[in-house]
Amino acid sequence: MKIHHPLWLSLALLLACGEDDKNALTEEQKNGKGDNQEQDTTSSIDISVLTAKFYHSNALSVKIEDEFVVITSKNLPDHKSMYYPKGNSLYENYSEPSNPDFKKNPNSILEQEFAYRIPRFPKEKASNKESTPFGPMGVAINSVAFFNQNAAPGDDILEELNTFDQYEGHPANAGDYHYHLEHVWLTASKGEDAFVGLLLDGFPVYGPKENGKTITNSDLDDYHGHTGPTADFPNGIYHYHITDELPWINGDGFLEWWEPLRADEVLRLLYVADPMRLQA
Repeated sequence: MKIHHPLWLSLALLLACGEDDKNALTEEQKNGKGDNQEQDTTSSIDISVLTAKFYHSNALSVKIEDEFVVITSKNLPDHKSMYYPKGNSLYENYSEPSNPDFKKNPNSILEQEFAYRIPRFPKEKASNKESTPFGPMGVAINSVAFFNQNAAPGDDILEELNTFDQYEGHPANAGDYHYHLEHVWLTASKGEDAFVGLLLDGFPVYGPKENGKTITNSDLDDYHGHTGPTADFPNGIYHYHITDELPWINGDGFLEWWEPLRADEVLRLLYVADPMRLQA
């Protein structure tokens, strides 16, 4: 089965909410160079314990490796949406009469073939942290991709809010449904303080509450996270929180390093019929 890898910046060319971003690669990435050799702050915290909470088994599977957690996903929400094709049991018409700017975008939810290779023992990169890409920057426990707070060039993310369905998601041009902000289906069903997914750097994402308090941006660092105990890691771990203010899920980039493909590999993925495979 062909499995595309959205964690790398190659698929930024395919998965942005609007037009393709042809300037997504940095000069270092174009030259096949990175700064991942610099000293990192190591971590012995094993985030593979969180994989038991990924529950939408019809749309995802998990493989735990020595250094990575590999999540393969069809990227299909388990809740109803106006973006499912009519005739699908999860299709539900939706509108917002109180919002005169509400509109459905022209896309429909389509099954994807995503593979996320996430560090099992995440660590903070000492400096020169990587920006999050257009396209998936992480995956929710129900298989759906997290996108960052940016719209594609030429689009306005605040205008895109008017196209979100009843669970605050919508599909991009390729049919890849995703969340930019709080995925209320999960926080309503699992709890507002619950673990709801992982970013590509390996650090967990939690809902908008912690210890009964609603988290605000002022409680978090530039990357939209902080270190402290959670229900899953009582001794503490760095983790992100969803808030109701921009940037919603992640701020200035990944805390950990991640490995984008070189430009020649990007072209191979775009034009070769049988791209990278994930060995089961």
